[in-house]
Amino acid sequence: MASSDLPNARLGVIGGSGLYAMEGLDDLREVELSTPFGSPSDSLRLGRLGDLEVVFLARHGRHHTLNPTEVPYRANLWALRSLGVRWILSVAAVGSLQPQFRPLDMLVPDQFIDRTHQRPLTFFGEGAVAHVTVADPFCPTLSRLLSDVGESLMPAGRSLHRGGTYLCMEGPAFSTRAESNLYRSWGCGVIGMTNHSEARLAREAEIAYATLAMVTDYDCWHQDHDAVTVEMVIDNLRQNAHLAQEIVRMAAERIGALRPPSKAHQALRHALMTPKEQVPAATRQRVDLFTAPYWGPFHP
Repeated sequence: MASSDLPNARLGVIGGSGLYAMEGLDDLREVELSTPFGSPSDSLRLGRLGDLEVVFLARHGRHHTLNPTEVPYRANLWALRSLGVRWILSVAAVGSLQPQFRPLDMLVPDQFIDRTHQRPLTFFGEGAVAHVTVADPFCPTLSRLLSDVGESLMPAGRSLHRGGTYLCMEGPAFSTRAESNLYRSWGCGVIGMTNHSEARLAREAEIAYATLAMVTDYDCWHQDHDAVTVEMVIDNLRQNAHLAQEIVRMAAERIGALRPPSKAHQALRHALMTPKEQVPAATRQRVDLFTAPYWGPFHP
């Protein structure tokens, strides 16, 4: 897919803990949507940065009323794609599992390990099978762009790190020390509770996805630092919030200028296993937003 195929595509921004709105959007309006997978976390806020339309969604709701397991990931990603989103910048709070990733640093991860066990991780099923490739779950073009912008804006004494593995745990409780040390032994860089669930669904929805991970603490493995608390996380999130806003805003401007193509934009091309004639009508209708380019539009 070339950039010329994306003239009207929008950028999605998913704000995590501490980022419940996006500053600097012109012509802002709120959109309420229902989806085949229920209601999204909140209304979607649609605005403009220059020539690029941006859709912002607060992952946990604007008042942080949804825990990581309760976030309606399928509804969120379906709603974003239905509004024409083809790129997502996700902002997330994470704990550090390695000494070089210090609190108030940021990281743009390039891999996941999934340790969740209560999440729906596909739009398919119920008569339709799809196997997308997620060997590289983040879009390298978006991640590089986000890293370039982040490096240029980081203040003295703080670093932006390129690459690293994000361990996604179920939550909502933080890790035990034994778990934290196990994940460290696997070589994981940071730990969070949400982004793997989004990334898997974004790939099925043919949306390019990248994460700006804000390090708030050393999880609980670091003997020279206090065990992680909500108070610690919130304090560091507040310090990071303005910088994260600026990084996302500048990255959005570059995406608007480049409108970069991504392999994610054709993730279903060779992933759909079930002949469309064998798929139940209700399932065809539910996934038509994603499958229409390959199966043709569904007509009840």
